[in-house]
Amino acid sequence: MKTYSQKAAEIKREWWMIDASSMPLGKLAVVIADKLMGKSKVTYTPHIDNGDYVVVTNAKKLVVTGDKMLQKKYYRHSGYPGGIKELRLEEVIEKDAARAIREAVKGMMPKNKLAAERLKRLRIFDGEEHAHAAQNPKEIK
Repeated sequence: MKTYSQKAAEIKREWWMIDASSMPLGKLAVVIADKLMGKSKVTYTPHIDNGDYVVVTNAKKLVVTGDKMLQKKYYRHSGYPGGIKELRLEEVIEKDAARAIREAVKGMMPKNKLAAERLKRLRIFDGEEHAHAAQNPKEIK
């Protein structure tokens, strides 16, 4: 029996939709990363990007457990001495809710050349409305 390896011409991408208010941030990121990488498909091949598109709605209603809203911190640095900036999760959600989800999903993805292309297929919207109704995304429960 031979090992199956998917070819780039055989890739078929689907559209999935998930509500960010339906589960906590960590579990949401795991489900999204799984769909973006294509690990839930039988044709999964590690070196081929055969993942799907994922549409996330209700990013403003993001759910976290415990005191993460106040204790979880996001950092960025300008590159200059003393240029570190720090934001709490509640400030990030208020300012740009998509950033919290995108960074959580990025942390779940393998750090390789395919990661950037996979993250481009993640679409995040603050409310119920999204611009991808024409693609008929399937609901993730």
